[in-house]
Amino acid sequence: MKWYADRPVRLVRQLVADVLAAAWTWFWVTVALGVRDAVLTLRAPGEALASAGRSLGDTFAEAAAKARDVPLVGDNLADALGRGDGAGDTLATAGTTQIEAVETTALWLTVAFIAVPTAFLLLLWLPVRLRYARRAGAARRLRAAGRMDLLALQALTTLSPTALSRFASDPAAGWRAGDPDTVAALAAHRLRTLGLTP
Repeated sequence: MKWYADRPVRLVRQLVADVLAAAWTWFWVTVALGVRDAVLTLRAPGEALASAGRSLGDTFAEAAAKARDVPLVGDNLADALGRGDGAGDTLATAGTTQIEAVETTALWLTVAFIAVPTAFLLLLWLPVRLRYARRAGAARRLRAAGRMDLLALQALTTLSPTALSRFASDPAAGWRAGDPDTVAALAAHRLRTLGLTP
């Protein structure tokens, strides 16, 4: 496979396309990380709720421990205050659940903001680059093996009728007859089309 053309004009176009593809990916990664950071700021209410729940639970636990020292009603009072400790746990759990929901949302938004534009790029840009690399690599191998007749045949099958009519003589007849000038001209045209030097 040959990734880049030999001829400067096509080479520059390919390099510009590759740089734009890299810039597109970098842009969306940057956007995704910014979105993630913005969404993660929404953890603050959940963190405050979890902290308040822990604080409330600790306060009720301390009060229940001290209430046990009260004569006669200490155990009953401690049991009642102990139920308040459960309310603190419920608040802390709600806060933790909110934090986890925000973090999960941030993660999936980040993945979406990276995956969708990158998939779009790969569906448009990558097949074109792979097709060129395969065709140019095959043409280069044919050129190195001296199989100009096959390159000429490719030119005959891919050139438009207008381009074929520009030849001085019938290029198909010249190719069938094995005319070296016609074969060389057709092969050179095919190589130039791919951005390769004849």
